Amino acid sequence: MAKSPCDKEHNCKENLRPVKALKITKNMSASKIVQGMKGTAYNARSLGEAGEIWLEACKDKGCKKFFGLAGAQVPGGMKQVIIDMIENNMIDIFVSTGANLTHDLIEALGFHHYQANHIDDKILHQQKLDRIYDVLMKSEVYQTLEKWFENNFDEINSESVSEFLEKIGKILNSTEQGKNSVLAACYRKKVPIFSAPITNSGIGLMVWSMMLRKKKPLMNDFNDLNKMLDLAWISKKKAVFYTNSGEPKNYIQQAMQFSTPAQYGIQITTEPTSPGGSSGAPLREGISWGKMSDKGRFMDIFCDSTIVLPLIYSYVLDNL
Repeated sequence: MAKSPCDKEHNCKENLRPVKALKITKNMSASKIVQGMKGTAYNARSLGEAGEIWLEACKDKGCKKFFGLAGAQVPGGMKQVIIDMIENNMIDIFVSTGANLTHDLIEALGFHHYQANHIDDKILHQQKLDRIYDVLMKSEVYQTLEKWFENNFDEINSESVSEFLEKIGKILNSTEQGKNSVLAACYRKKVPIFSAPITNSGIGLMVWSMMLRKKKPLMNDFNDLNKMLDLAWISKKKAVFYTNSGEPKNYIQQAMQFSTPAQYGIQITTEPTSPGGSSGAPLREGISWGKMSDKGRFMDIFCDSTIVLPLIYSYVLDNL
């Protein structure tokens, strides 16, 4: 980790840097705003430095970029940003909650998420609308989703979750409507995709039900763990990027612990550190576990990832 201007061997007064007031001009690009944030303070400075860290990771040849997606990012409108990061080689290994992949598949099948003001949830339930904060989705999507799995089950049934998700991506990539999905993008770019908590999602529940009905063996999550650890071991350098942390973060971090530590890291979270949970744990804490390099560049940003993620992507895209 980069040394602070006030480390013991430094004279703090000799290393002071003035805060630069952020100047906004007409028609200023998002990436220029992020660049200007590097001279400010608080979360703005963290965001600016995070953009620089991911840009450096993307320019570092031989560095594999592990991306962990948690929180309702696809329903919140972040799907295209994630797809574009995959397409532009900013993500090499993708780990997601099952919920985000479920919503990605739902949109790939032609359904939408809708903006909404806060309505009485009893009325929403009566009208068969499901709410995620200020986003709504029609409950009927699950009928179509179940039918899709019934029609494609034999083709996608696999020994591991990553292989199962790759096969879903292949099918989606063969249709005009399904191409614009995270799953299809991972398939096209040959980005390995993992989802340890997929059983805790709409996809997981449907596949579990069909495996029981068809008397098929359950997918073995340990096959994926072996694959993930192999990917971590063969990577000369590694970078990690987490939105809302959660289980995807832990899945990637344990791979760092049992291989070699990551040299770059970004974490976007709104979780406090004091409860001791993984989602609020600062990246530097991973140094004590051997998950993060003590000579690496890391940044924690305490903000909504739907604000931060597009800005970091814009900065890297314009400067890569």
